[in-house]
Amino acid sequence: MTTIFYILSAITLASAFLTIFSKNPIHSAIYLVICFFSIAGHYLLLNAQFLAIVHIIVYSGAIMILMLFTIMLMNLNKEDEKNKSVLTRIAAVAAFGLVAFVLLATFVKAQPQLEYKTATGDFQSIKVLGKVLLNEYMVPFETASILLLVSMIGAVLLSKKEHING
Repeated sequence: MTTIFYILSAITLASAFLTIFSKNPIHSAIYLVICFFSIAGHYLLLNAQFLAIVHIIVYSGAIMILMLFTIMLMNLNKEDEKNKSVLTRIAAVAAFGLVAFVLLATFVKAQPQLEYKTATGDFQSIKVLGKVLLNEYMVPFETASILLLVSMIGAVLLSKKEHING
C-alpha cells in the first residue's frame, strides 16, 4: 500500500507541475486530467470508492470538458495575441497579490484542531455524504459552482470578436 501511495503521489505532483509549466493549454488540460485520476487513486487507497468515482465523473468528466471547450473557444494563438498594456499587467499583479494575501491570512488565522473525535458512523453512504455537503459545506460548494459559472461567462465574453464597421 505504501508503494502504491508513493507512486500515486509522484504521478500527482509531476502532473500538477506539468499542468502549471506547460506552454500549450491543451497539454495543461490533459495533465490536469491525469492529476485528477491520480487523486481518485488516493481516494481508493482511503477506501472511499464512491468519492473516487464521483471525483472522476465530476472533475475529469464535466469540469475538464468545460475547461477544454473554454480553451478552444478562446482561440489562443500567439499571432493574434496583442501585447498587454502596463496598466493591465499592474492590475493583474495587484489582483494576484491580493488573492495571495487573503489566502495567506486565512492559513495564518486557521486554528489547528487539537482533538479529534472518533465517530462510528457510516461515512461511505451517499445519504451521509449529501448531508455533509449540503449542510456543513454548502457555502464552499455553491461558491465553487458560481466561480465556474462566472469563469465560463468571462471566457465567452473574452472570445467574442469585435466587428469593425467600414
